[in-house]
Amino acid sequence: MKTIKLLLSALALLAATVAQAEPYTQEAFDRLQSEGKPTLVAVHADWCPTCKRQAPIIDALLKQPPYSAITLLKVDFDTQKDIVKSLRVPRQSALIVYKNGKEVGRTLGDTSRTGIENLLKRAI
Repeated sequence: MKTIKLLLSALALLAATVAQAEPYTQEAFDRLQSEGKPTLVAVHADWCPTCKRQAPIIDALLKQPPYSAITLLKVDFDTQKDIVKSLRVPRQSALIVYKNGKEVGRTLGDTSRTGIENLLKRAI
């Protein structure tokens, strides 16, 4: 019984540390910014090889303190053209970070762990 309790506790802790991505909506973005939450907006496309290389890096970093406080909002490059345009993003694989309601950094096409981590540091 003690082993089961330990296992359940470990699973609960793991679930709490898994990076959660939300689809981008203007309402979600506005709420996060008004609350002063650190936010990463990732403009991606399912067919994009660069986006596919970025995803596991972002996921791994957002599971680690101090980056676990950052909320990930994903913009679909193909279906959310109005958002892509309003963010002034020229193509998919753009990453933009916000802190205290202000944009504090962006990158385009970066697939290096160091580069993405340096971007995330700006949000915390």
